[in-house]
Amino acid sequence: MLRSQIPYARPGQVIGLFGGSFDPPHQGHVHVTLEAMKAFGLDRVWWLVSPGNPLKQRGPAPLPRRLEAARAVMQHPRVDVTDIEALTGTQATADTLAALRRLYPRVRFVWIMGADNLAQFHRWKDWRQIMDRVPVGVVARPGDRISARMSPAARVYAPYRIDGQARHLLGRAQAPGWCFVNVPMVNLSSTELRNRGIWANGVLPE
Repeated sequence: MLRSQIPYARPGQVIGLFGGSFDPPHQGHVHVTLEAMKAFGLDRVWWLVSPGNPLKQRGPAPLPRRLEAARAVMQHPRVDVTDIEALTGTQATADTLAALRRLYPRVRFVWIMGADNLAQFHRWKDWRQIMDRVPVGVVARPGDRISARMSPAARVYAPYRIDGQARHLLGRAQAPGWCFVNVPMVNLSSTELRNRGIWANGVLPE
């Protein structure tokens, strides 16, 4: 892997990491990204378009297609769409974070997720290791607020939750530390778009 293949980050920057299959990417992903950047005091956000999701039985569309679509949908000067996991050979989030911390030892990372992911976060490989290594910003999605707040991860790490009024401090917080924010949401999902046949027909979602 060449250093030029991965994004540049200055020492001390706070980088939000937003991972997923993005199969397909859509305006809901864009909205979560911009809201998280504003809420959590992030300098930049990197989309980590994954080679595949180990929690899903069906494989996603080819990575080059998803990257192209993601770059068409997410256009912002402070957001980079990357295939870092393919370059580092990692798939599980814990392994990706370990690789990034080695590559960028002086950069502060924040993991960004939707509330739906927090609800089943305890199923992720080494999920406690993730919580213990980087701050986590959770952005509420329609219908997922109660299940997320009652999830095993939320209960275990309840003592480390940062109040929503202090959410802008998350990027400089020490792990473990996480914050749950409610924001106006775009009620879109990749599953819905696939089921409607939009992605299969090669049309990018508006």
